[in-house]
Amino acid sequence: MRVLLVEDEPSLAETVERALRRAGFAVDVAADGVDGLHQAREFVYDALVLDVMLPGLSGLDVLRDLRSRGQWAPVLILTARDDSKDIAAALDLGADDYLTKPFSLEVLVARLRALLRRGAPERPVVLNAGDLRLDPALRRCERAGQQVALTAREFAVLEFLLRRAGEVVPKATVLEHVWDTNFDGDPNIVEVYVGYLRKKVDAPFGRRSIETVRGAGYRLRSDGG
Repeated sequence: MRVLLVEDEPSLAETVERALRRAGFAVDVAADGVDGLHQAREFVYDALVLDVMLPGLSGLDVLRDLRSRGQWAPVLILTARDDSKDIAAALDLGADDYLTKPFSLEVLVARLRALLRRGAPERPVVLNAGDLRLDPALRRCERAGQQVALTAREFAVLEFLLRRAGEVVPKATVLEHVWDTNFDGDPNIVEVYVGYLRKKVDAPFGRRSIETVRGAGYRLRSDGG
C-alpha cells in the first residue's frame, strides 16, 4: 500500500515515515502543502497522512482541493492541538480520521490500516440536486449560482433531505435526525421548516424541488425540480 505523508516537521516526518515503512507501507514524503498537493495530484495513493499546519498551503486547503477533484483516497489528519474547529473543518471537508499531536505511532499505523480496510467509497462533500448546491463545510447554499441565506435549522433540514435526494423521508425521521429524540414540541415543526425552505430555495427560482408525498413524508427531487 502506497501512502503520502505530508508533514513539515523534519524529525516527526522521519519518525512517522520509518514507522510506516516498518509496518510494510511504501511511503512518499512532502514537506509542505504545495508539494503535497502536487504529489497527490500526480500519483495514485492508497491513503494520505496530512498535517493541518503546513507552509505554502494548509492541510485543509490540500484536502479541499483533492476532494473537489473527486480524489477519495482515505485521509488521516494530524493536528498539533485538540482544536475542535480544525477537526470539524477537516471532517466536513472529507477527512476520514484524525490524530492530535503527540500521538502513538502504533495507533497511527492501526488507524491507517483501518481506513484502508474500509476502502475509498465516493462521497462528495458538496451536495447537489440540479442547480441546488449545498456545501456543509462552508455552510453555504446556492441556487442557480445565487447564494441563499438559511438559518442553522433550515440548513440542517435541507442537508438531511439532500443527502437522501430522490427518497421519500418520513416527517418523524426528519424530526429525529435534525432535532433530537428528546424533542417534545409540536411535530408539525417539520412542516413549518419545509415551508420556510420552499419560500427560499424553490419559489424565488420557479422550482418545486421539495415535494410532499401524502401520508408518507417529503421527497427532494434529485434533479432539483
